[in-house]
Amino acid sequence: MTEQNFYQYLIVGGGMVADSAARGIREVDPDGTIGIVAEEQTPPVARPALSKKLWTDSSFSFDDVWLNTEDDTGAVRHAGDRAVAVDRDARTVRTQSGMVLGYDRLLLATGGAPATLGLPEDDPLIFFRSLDDYERLRRYSGDQRHVVVVGGSFIGSELAAALVENDTAVTLVFPDDVLFGGVFPPDLARYFQSRYEDAGVTVMPGVSVESGEVQGNGHVVLTLSDGTSLECDAVAVGAGVSPNNEIASVAGLSVDDGVLVDELLRTSDPRIFAAGDVASYPDAILGRRRIEHVDNATTMGRQAGRNLAGAEEPYTHTPYFYSVAFGDRYEAVGTLDASLEVVEMWDGDRGVVYYVDGRDVVGVLLWNINGRRDDAREAIDNADGSDHAALRSRIPTEDGDAEQDDKN
Repeated sequence: MTEQNFYQYLIVGGGMVADSAARGIREVDPDGTIGIVAEEQTPPVARPALSKKLWTDSSFSFDDVWLNTEDDTGAVRHAGDRAVAVDRDARTVRTQSGMVLGYDRLLLATGGAPATLGLPEDDPLIFFRSLDDYERLRRYSGDQRHVVVVGGSFIGSELAAALVENDTAVTLVFPDDVLFGGVFPPDLARYFQSRYEDAGVTVMPGVSVESGEVQGNGHVVLTLSDGTSLECDAVAVGAGVSPNNEIASVAGLSVDDGVLVDELLRTSDPRIFAAGDVASYPDAILGRRRIEHVDNATTMGRQAGRNLAGAEEPYTHTPYFYSVAFGDRYEAVGTLDASLEVVEMWDGDRGVVYYVDGRDVVGVLLWNINGRRDDAREAIDNADGSDHAALRSRIPTEDGDAEQDDKN
């Protein structure tokens, strides 16, 4: 193996986790060689912008979303190539092009694959995840073109809001009886759905997509579970992702809804780490879980990089997630499940919702409230969920201390 094909730190995956990991490595080791194997030809981007600010802020541009990993860290990016196998004995990674790269420490940051719902691969059928997906959806938006958004997920709801605010006719198809009915308390879910209806989105609850095809005129026809069909210019699917853990599984690493890691983000092989969407980790407050949101990707990525370089620091951060639609911003920590007992405190358009399982607070939703994430974490860690009166007074509905806003 030549010197050019060996890296002290090798990262499989080229997104936000890889960027944060390379920066974390440099905090500990300013000189060690870093290699990144990335399927994408383009540099990594701040992914939240793809369904948020690039649609809603006219002053925002691609210059604001690029992550300059190579320039800032000296990492060597092998772009447009996919890692296909890990040889743990030889400590090498083989790529689809046949390149073999050696490593001393390896990070799996392979992310997740968006659900396709059995739909065919074709240009107007967009399984939304990447910069390329954003650019394709942009081409099909505007001028009152008709886009069907499939899935009542966080990404699906963001896309429906973004599209309708950009002169696009939008139909939103989802299986719940009410949008986010499985996540929000009933009154909040009905309010949330009404914001979409008031904005002009055609809401189709309680149905799923059975099949779809692209016709000769380029239009897409979807057949729904209630027997009806929809014709549109394009389809954007936002129905969740599954972890890309195949390469880890074939390599003999422990997997279970993601690659299993310990508190140091090490896999069952101490020289191999995993972080981001693909990693199932032991959260210090919530227990073992896999989280698919940007706060986890960037914070866990940085810690994985530091630990690759020998820091040996446990990952103790409990991540949050956030979304914005029609001027309402919400943040959440933990489990949001409307089938659980909920305790609510509202002051006009600001509110706190606690999700309670017995005596345990397992999730907190902050609606139009900034600077209270640590309060939410502390409530999950310590609050008595059976004392509803104490819960309602626990987190104030006014903004707290300023917190660094999410990147895009």
